[in-house]
Amino acid sequence: MKNIRLLAAAAVVAPALALAACDSAQENAVEDQAESIDEAAEAQADSVRDAADGTAMEDSAENTADAIESEGEATKDAMEDQADEIDGGSPQ
Repeated sequence: MKNIRLLAAAAVVAPALALAACDSAQENAVEDQAESIDEAAEAQADSVRDAADGTAMEDSAENTADAIESEGEATKDAMEDQADEIDGGSPQ
């Protein structure tokens, strides 16, 4: 009896989970672009840090790199929020 209840619950939950996991191609493209922007910001921040490593500008460069990373992350988050709206506003 317990197995039957588990199977019945799984039969109800599985389609709902599958539907929730379906993003449109457009949403996925925006999310991929957002991730690329964040990765580019991280690479730029790493370059700033590397260029200033061991110099008198190291502390300033670290602050600049942190700001670059924060901006990239904020841009990514905003784009992902907009992408979620493409498929009806339910975040994935």
